[in-house]
Amino acid sequence: MNTKYDFDKVIDRRNSDSLKWDVGENELPMWVADMDFETAPAIIEAIKTRASHGIFGYSEVPDEWYDAYINWWKSRHDFEIRKDWIVYCTGAIPAVSSSVRKLSSPAEKVLIQSPVYNVFYNSILNNGRVPIDSPLGYNRETGEFYIDFEDLEAKLSDPQTTLMILCNPHNPVGKIYSKEELAHIGELCLKHHVIVISDEIHCDIVTPGKHYTPFAAASDICRDISVTSIAPTKCFNIAGIQTSAIVIPNEGIRNRVVRAINTDEVAEQNTFSVTAAVSAFTEGGDWLDSLMEYIDANRHYCEDYVDNNIPDVKLIKAEATYLLWVDCSDVTDNSSELQKFIREKTGLYVSPGTIYGGDGRYFLRINIACPRSLCEDGMARLKAGIEAYKSMRNL
Repeated sequence: MNTKYDFDKVIDRRNSDSLKWDVGENELPMWVADMDFETAPAIIEAIKTRASHGIFGYSEVPDEWYDAYINWWKSRHDFEIRKDWIVYCTGAIPAVSSSVRKLSSPAEKVLIQSPVYNVFYNSILNNGRVPIDSPLGYNRETGEFYIDFEDLEAKLSDPQTTLMILCNPHNPVGKIYSKEELAHIGELCLKHHVIVISDEIHCDIVTPGKHYTPFAAASDICRDISVTSIAPTKCFNIAGIQTSAIVIPNEGIRNRVVRAINTDEVAEQNTFSVTAAVSAFTEGGDWLDSLMEYIDANRHYCEDYVDNNIPDVKLIKAEATYLLWVDCSDVTDNSSELQKFIREKTGLYVSPGTIYGGDGRYFLRINIACPRSLCEDGMARLKAGIEAYKSMRNL
């Protein structure tokens, strides 16, 4: 493993206004998708250099920002993005929410595939739209999630369904959709006049040997019906800087989304958002490759630990993200109750699958983007919590 970067370094994040670490003294937070690693050194140095200028007035988006995205997606993901397709936005969720508001009408339906990132529900409901669910199928024997295309088309065919929010790669189950799956989704959505908003901010953290295909790159159809949200924030741990981009090849759709994010005032960058993104995509590649190796090693550690020490739960074989999706169906059908019990009993703070909808009531989500020592602590607490819960329920 590359030892150039010290991912084993434990950084005390308490008393730093960290959402993740606003917890009790003896608690270990492994919930929100926020890494416990310092970001790439190149990003830190670029921000320091920009800060040393001393003036932080209004700024424009320079050509180098567009070039950074274009070159990264071409070299990393074999997807050629044209400059006029890209629009700056403050974040992935502002992009999704503004697009939902502009590309659909109140009371219309927006399709999701549960269990899925819980904030999508907010983006739909807070805009007066109605979520319609085409749940992912789950093969418990193989631990694999899959698309039920028959159900998907039935839901898309509803005349009131005008949008689909796709999570690619999928959070929380860690699934990378194949090019063929994405192309089929595109065909169905075109057939039923549905625009696809694809959240792809987890795309740069994949397991070795796996390849992510952008939805818009799967086919000409997918390209022409898509709004794609991308960013360096998850993979470089800079979510607090609030920087992202929206890729919209279709000019008509793009004009509507541009109007939406400007109306919602989420189209202007802060002083460091362009600097951080450019330095990430132009100088952060080596750091990211090392990070993925480290996270993959953490995942293997957790898999071995669970197999050998917590036989009543099962880890889903994730292809992307730094999240564990833990099948606890032999222990509970109420993961909210289990999550609360584990936190109270052991101090381990993870996410209950119930908030992601679908069959999430059987699952927990655990963030393993942290130094190995914290990962080991988390697994030991998980074991103690599961054993205590089983004892409490006489299982």
